[in-house]
Amino acid sequence: MKELIEFIAKSLVENPDAVSVTEEQGEDGSILLKLAAAPEDMGRIIGKQGRTAKAMRTLLNAKATREAKRASLHIME
Repeated sequence: MKELIEFIAKSLVENPDAVSVTEEQGEDGSILLKLAAAPEDMGRIIGKQGRTAKAMRTLLNAKATREAKRASLHIME
């Protein structure tokens, strides 16, 4: 799941080297992905009215559901 979010984010931004995704396991078995990027690229990741971020979360939830897991995405600002 980390690779999926990292691939999407790096495809969107001007500076793909600044993109980093960290994965943390929750106590209940859920997965928390934290996405960080260069400040000038945050608008591209979030998108107009958050549409891009919502689409990334939807894809993440679809992949997590197929693997019988729970996942969430937090975009670091």
